[in-house]
Amino acid sequence: MIFPFSAIVGQDEMKLGLLLNVIDPGIGGLLIMGEKGTGKSTAVRALTELLPEIDIVAGCPFGCDPEGYLCSTCRGSLEKDGELNREKRKMKVVELPLGITEDRLVGTLDIEHALKKGEKRFEPGLLASANRNFLYVDEVNLLEDHIVDLLLDSAAMGVNTVEREGISFTHPARFILVGTMNPEEGELRPQLLDRFGLCVRVTSLRDQDSRVEILRRRISFDTNPDGFLGDWQEQQDRLCRSVMDGRKRLGEIDTPEAALARIVSITTQLSLDGHRADIVILKAARALAALRGEQAIGQEEIREAAMLSLAHRQKRMPFEEIGSEMVKVEQVLSELSP
Repeated sequence: MIFPFSAIVGQDEMKLGLLLNVIDPGIGGLLIMGEKGTGKSTAVRALTELLPEIDIVAGCPFGCDPEGYLCSTCRGSLEKDGELNREKRKMKVVELPLGITEDRLVGTLDIEHALKKGEKRFEPGLLASANRNFLYVDEVNLLEDHIVDLLLDSAAMGVNTVEREGISFTHPARFILVGTMNPEEGELRPQLLDRFGLCVRVTSLRDQDSRVEILRRRISFDTNPDGFLGDWQEQQDRLCRSVMDGRKRLGEIDTPEAALARIVSITTQLSLDGHRADIVILKAARALAALRGEQAIGQEEIREAAMLSLAHRQKRMPFEEIGSEMVKVEQVLSELSP
């Protein structure tokens, strides 16, 4: 039994960041920073009930998009038969363990098949399961460097290429990366930090009523999980419909020139490197407008998207406290004229 997403108390920014990535996977994932016991892992695992169905090539272990980039096997089938059979599959959350090996991540030679059949065959890795799904890494800042390098390559190219033991195999590896970390346990490499589209900081709720409500819901779930899920099913269905409608409306969201100018004004005043921040703010604002049923992105959507997109892209000076980056963003947003 998974605790329902709608029943999580507070942590609205974290939940919003996850939902925006469901509506537009091109946003680039979410990094959740915070202390232990604040519902980070619970929220990510609870997301599975809200994920939509997607079209895939029937029987493909990589979940290839029939209209997109295909793996080596699907390309061969398309050339041979002229068409691909389709089926629907629900998106899922794939967890990446900290101690994962390189072969388990990217795939390798199927030794058992080679010994039995005398044939070389590719054995898919975790990146194959993560294609077009969420790839969840708990304590992402503790990953080994060579695993981080492989994730960076796949996140940048959207393709996993394996060349080893006489095997040459490629397959799509477009995943939505979601990581959690406690900043007190170590920093994240800047290259990987910038790959996360959005970032939120979560803390323990200080309001006494909210903390009591957490205990009340937890006890109710542990005592009678079926009954608790039934009580929250209506809210779950409503939220799921909002997400599905948002995905359909995303392509229809209007982007006025004034909105583009406002986004650029924010990023230039913060002196950010590159243009990834501008693109992420735009994508997040469009997804937020789609989720709310708006026809165009407005100032409020841009403000909220900027708050989610820019904190982890600020350079923290020596002796500055963790979280001081958000103060700079808030200051720039408050100084901009309506």
